[in-house]
Amino acid sequence: MDYKDYYATLGLDPGASADEVKKAYRKLARKYHPDVSKEAGAEARFKEVAEAYEVLKDPEKRAAYDALRQDLARRRAAGQGASPPPDWDAGFEFRGAAPGDGAWDDHSDFFHALFGAARRGARPAGQRRGEDHHARVAVELEDLYRGATRSLSLRAPVLDGHGRVTLAERRIELQIPKGTLPGQHLRLQGQGMPGIGGGPPGDLYLEVDVAPHARYRVSGRDVFFDLPLAPWEAALGAEVRVNTPTGPVALKVPRGSAQGRQLRLGGRGLPGPPAGDLFAVLGIVLPPVMSVVDEEAWRNLAQAFSGFDPRNIA
Repeated sequence: MDYKDYYATLGLDPGASADEVKKAYRKLARKYHPDVSKEAGAEARFKEVAEAYEVLKDPEKRAAYDALRQDLARRRAAGQGASPPPDWDAGFEFRGAAPGDGAWDDHSDFFHALFGAARRGARPAGQRRGEDHHARVAVELEDLYRGATRSLSLRAPVLDGHGRVTLAERRIELQIPKGTLPGQHLRLQGQGMPGIGGGPPGDLYLEVDVAPHARYRVSGRDVFFDLPLAPWEAALGAEVRVNTPTGPVALKVPRGSAQGRQLRLGGRGLPGPPAGDLFAVLGIVLPPVMSVVDEEAWRNLAQAFSGFDPRNIA
């Protein structure tokens, strides 16, 4: 089943008003009407325009179609394909002609698969599923490693008794599975908007973000941290003890390590199939010159490496 972009068919942006939809339809209907148009393929184009208008002129069909567009965009972004999900139409009841009475015979398979199936399985009149809600939440890096249950506060705009928009706050319990990735969406079933007329509530989708960490940075499943070294540790090699999110380890620093070199600790990134890696990014820290003895030590080092030019390294 080929997806139909009804907005593109009418030459409209998704935010077009009802009047703009009507004007665009009338203009194109006059242009492609089979009785007046001489253009090749005018009849097929006229049917496409009529189908798009059938959907976009009806607030309920348009709301359902917009929900499908947004869901397909998310699925494409997540690499899940472009097919409509099985429950795309949950909570929508469509008014107008019913499938099979001839009114929709000229419409595409896409239209019938979506709106025809929806009408056959429609809920009782006046009963609709509540809207889904979306929010972004920041969690601690440690929660992604171990999994956790956290109590979070969310705010949403609502209308008060005087018709003014205010922010209402509520607390939710969020279970964070071990190995959750930044950018991943967690679904809390039934925690969206309440249903209408006894319909089921919508869902709440939470996009996971990582709260800024004083030590670690995250990229996909890989985690990075800065490891300061003394000049002699970098030059001669060393074994240093470092703390990681999964516990302390003894890390071997190869002889002749340079500033910015990354040492990989395999499998110590975020858990998952497969687990990410942990990278120590080396930085060289110079000891301060606090006394005559310190200065003399640096002068002796300079004398020992008098032929070394750091600005002339091949």
